[in-house]
Amino acid sequence: MNRITIVGAGFAALTAVQKLRAADPTAEITLVAPAPEFSYLPGTIWIPSGLRQPEDLKVDLSNFFRRMQVNYHQGSAAGLKAEGRILVTDQGEIENDGLIICSGGRFIKKLPGIEHAITPCEGIPAALKIKDRLQALQGGTIAVGFSGNPKEPSAMRGGPMFEFLFGIDQQLRREGRRDRFKLVFFTPAPKPGKRLGPKAVAGLLREMKKRDIETHLGHKMKQFTDSTVVTEGGEFDADLILFMPGMTGNQWFDNTELPRSEGGLIKADAQCRVVGMTRVYVAGDSGSYPGPDWMPKQAHMADLQAEAAAANLLAELNGEQPSRTFKVELFCIVDSQTRGSLVARTPKYNIALPQMRAFHWMKRLFEWWYLRQYR
Repeated sequence: MNRITIVGAGFAALTAVQKLRAADPTAEITLVAPAPEFSYLPGTIWIPSGLRQPEDLKVDLSNFFRRMQVNYHQGSAAGLKAEGRILVTDQGEIENDGLIICSGGRFIKKLPGIEHAITPCEGIPAALKIKDRLQALQGGTIAVGFSGNPKEPSAMRGGPMFEFLFGIDQQLRREGRRDRFKLVFFTPAPKPGKRLGPKAVAGLLREMKKRDIETHLGHKMKQFTDSTVVTEGGEFDADLILFMPGMTGNQWFDNTELPRSEGGLIKADAQCRVVGMTRVYVAGDSGSYPGPDWMPKQAHMADLQAEAAAANLLAELNGEQPSRTFKVELFCIVDSQTRGSLVARTPKYNIALPQMRAFHWMKRLFEWWYLRQYR
């Protein structure tokens, strides 16, 4: 019986569980996470407006673990021993025959004054904080922006920030108080959303102009204060700052011999194998993978990588050569509460369709479909 340990309880981890169990009914699967719970982060864009409540996006994984025959180990990864055959956690050590690391990324919080900004993708609590701040504000300037990890081009998550930006604009209009606010979008990149493709960049800028959203683009970030955003191109007032910094690897990686990219993520090959290690794989935001610089850090990509990691780990455990690679593709709907625009990019094509109500409802339908498999 193969003993397989999975670190994390996000998109990549749960997809890995499903693929492993479907391919090997006898495997002993242990999943390590601080809580037996899955949070559907793409839906947090709807929390500030009340379209979603926290309980709508949280799934107790107890039933899923029971169906998948998963041993749940409550704890946090803290290190590795024996070349990956032992996972060290804050609640003890776990031996394995194979390991898949799906513990996500960590936001880089080095910018001076970053404590004055809310980082939306930190989860449901951050979205609730945005909701409370919006309700308390009677007017002023709301600044929304993101940056990346200069040493890891793919380690950024800008898409949700466009959704928070357009969603807040739509919410304020619906509440009849948009005229009391100035919205400013900022990023060090001169062309925001470039990784979505050139068509998407033009569409996003058009949408901002249409919604009377000001832009501050192409200037390196310097700092935040409790009331300003400061860049090398100047500064502007801000009563509420939403900012998504670039990502790097988890802190527990520092207690291991895991190979790291220049940007701090785990080095992986095209089969999601951790470089230089045996039967150790990585999927999702924790890894640095070969591919185009626009390769996204998003749930869909994590699912694709987890599928490849699971298949290749089982092949290696069976004495076979791992050969499964993952597709590189970006699919997202940039939502604005009532409408959405569809963006798709692969090595062969790039599509950017304008905002339509149908895309908003497609995003909501996908959320329902995706979550039902874990309830």
